Amino acid sequence: MQEDKQACQNCDRAFKRSFKFCPHCGQKSNDQLTLGVLFYNTISNYFSFDARFFKSFIPLMIKPGYLARKFIEGRRLLFLHPANLYLFVSVVFFFILSLETKDQAGKLDSEFSDTTDAVAAISDSIENEVELDSVKINQFMDPIKKNKDLIGIKANEIQQIDSIFKNSAKKSKQKNNINFDFDQDKVDSLLALNTVKDAEVYKAMGMSDDAGALKRKFYAQMLKFYKNQKPGAILNLFYDSIPIAMFILLPIFALILKLLYFRKGTFTHHLVFSFYYFSFLFTSFSMLFIINYIYDIPDWMDLIIVLSTFIYLLLAVKRFYRQGYFLSFIKSSVATFLFLILVLPLAAGLVAFSAFMLY
Repeated sequence: MQEDKQACQNCDRAFKRSFKFCPHCGQKSNDQLTLGVLFYNTISNYFSFDARFFKSFIPLMIKPGYLARKFIEGRRLLFLHPANLYLFVSVVFFFILSLETKDQAGKLDSEFSDTTDAVAAISDSIENEVELDSVKINQFMDPIKKNKDLIGIKANEIQQIDSIFKNSAKKSKQKNNINFDFDQDKVDSLLALNTVKDAEVYKAMGMSDDAGALKRKFYAQMLKFYKNQKPGAILNLFYDSIPIAMFILLPIFALILKLLYFRKGTFTHHLVFSFYYFSFLFTSFSMLFIINYIYDIPDWMDLIIVLSTFIYLLLAVKRFYRQGYFLSFIKSSVATFLFLILVLPLAAGLVAFSAFMLY
């Protein structure tokens, strides 16, 4: 009697019709494409958003170090993989952050424009005052010039007095003017020609003839900013570069843990711990952003929530590495200090520089 079989829609291999899943590739038999299936498969494939996420979420938030401990002990299918959890949580966090940064970028451009207009108005006012002072100086000097013989002042002495007054007025104008660190009038005149090469403009801005490729790129970006003057675009690029920086910072944090716990497992063990800890950080900050969006809580509460992440690290370190509170406190403090004081500022500087260079 011939068995009733069907061909898999995915791998084309035959299996019993009574099977709900293909024994060769695992795809569901007679899988009808519906909106629900499409949505679930997309989320599941890219973010592993399945039952394991909900099984992992609560331990992640209330049991510091528990998931990392279980993962290295071999329970790797019961909970969500640390890299998948980190990917999903970080995508959510940076999406929420992007909503906030758009408003900040718009406000920054608006404030910068208002400040520039105010400075221009002040500069025009000062220039008018200087011209008026020049008139007053001439009114003051004319009687002296006409009666120099009667007063007993020589012609060269009158010129010196006149020069002192006018130079003082000129310095007063320059002191109150806010400018870029190059001759703007010369740069503007070169830009107005439209036929001048960018290299000539860079030289007018102060670039030397023997400048390397990096320095030339820097002056090119400075000129672009001078033309557009949109600091909000740089701020957006800064925030867009943070996810890339975090992928670099996470293994560095794991390396710090490896140095502190040299005999406590391989680098991979510390990397697993870092994935889960950073997932907790992103989850906490995402919830904090959402809460403040709905209701602006006091700053002291924000500070307490941020500081509580260190308490979480302390408890996670104690559970994962199985050491006492004292050693766990010392090592978690050292790890936090090295990360916040040395690594994070360096990363922030690199992100800011890269954002400006990509502007």
